[in-house]
Amino acid sequence: MTGRVPAPARRSLLYAAAAGITAAFTPAPLASAAPDPAPGPSRTGTPWTTSWATAQTVPTADDPLASAGLTDGLCTTRLRLSAGGQVRLRYAHAFGTAPVLVGPVTADGRPVTFAGRPQAWLAAGASLTSDPVAGLRVPDGSLLTVGTRLPGPTGPLSFHRNTHAWHTVDGVRTRSVFLLTGVETSGARGPVLAVLGDSIAEGTGTPDDADLRWPDQLARRLSGSAVANLGISGNRLLLDSDRFGPSAQARFDRDVLSLPGLRTVLVHLGVNDLHHLPVERDPARMVAAYHQLALRARSAGLRVVGATITPFEGWTRWTPKADAVRREVNEAVRTGRLFDAVADFDAALRDPGRPSRLLPAYDSGDGLHPGTEGHTAIAAAVDPRHLR
Repeated sequence: MTGRVPAPARRSLLYAAAAGITAAFTPAPLASAAPDPAPGPSRTGTPWTTSWATAQTVPTADDPLASAGLTDGLCTTRLRLSAGGQVRLRYAHAFGTAPVLVGPVTADGRPVTFAGRPQAWLAAGASLTSDPVAGLRVPDGSLLTVGTRLPGPTGPLSFHRNTHAWHTVDGVRTRSVFLLTGVETSGARGPVLAVLGDSIAEGTGTPDDADLRWPDQLARRLSGSAVANLGISGNRLLLDSDRFGPSAQARFDRDVLSLPGLRTVLVHLGVNDLHHLPVERDPARMVAAYHQLALRARSAGLRVVGATITPFEGWTRWTPKADAVRREVNEAVRTGRLFDAVADFDAALRDPGRPSRLLPAYDSGDGLHPGTEGHTAIAAAVDPRHLR
């Protein structure tokens, strides 16, 4: 087609761009870095960090409960925390068009208040943080049950479609979580990390209610760490989707930079850009998008770790051209110093005899999503020295 840059020229442009980024961003050697202090306290004196999180999307016609909303509905959500300590809750209605009344709310059976009251209005497009829950202090890795009454009628609800865990709405089972976006705790003693990802971070390929997603396994590896899982199935680096939410570019400020006490963000996105229509065939565009995310993270005082894109031959929309782009992007991530550190998930999961596919022992069966053992390998591929 006219106007397209030949592949060799595109590669030259890509590596030239990566070289320029190298000159601008050269991280200090890890060996000479002094240990970072614990997360700083808030103005209330409590060092709050996000121990559990979800990222929201807009409901579609295929999401009838979220689309219709609730009237006097009770959402019961069971969550696996990372760091323990005191507890407070965060709600959000990122895509709402009208305020929603929230409450009464309970956390492990204890009443939750908002400025001392049992109910509060959650404004459209805003967030709402509770008071610390009186009398509740939880250990690391604990399971927390949150009951949220929504008097309604609420109208359509911002939600997370699939947490790969079961919850209930008025006693009916669902994998979705409505309005609740975070549980913040006071006891983080290790790294405080957000994972900006897609279905692999979200947990596709692992059993429901098993808490074997790789961010969960990473949190268990790192004692006292707070890990916020911001994976959205189908999410892309560059383009928005009606079903799979705003791109990483569009949601970065809301989903990542709003988290209290955050020290590091790990970016693992890009595979959906390579196979969802319209597919991305220009590796330089993806590298530039990573560069922008890294700039925004550093501007907020965060360390940023980039992950390579894992193999996906065997997936229904895999093509040799898509894999060629993936390999070029991964080479730029490894060698271009886009990020402060690299987590090489591609190297950890690929089949040495056929690098375009997952090692069979790590494949959930669809060619794209790692199974439980693959998630274990991903968690092991994150070097704790790269996390503040």
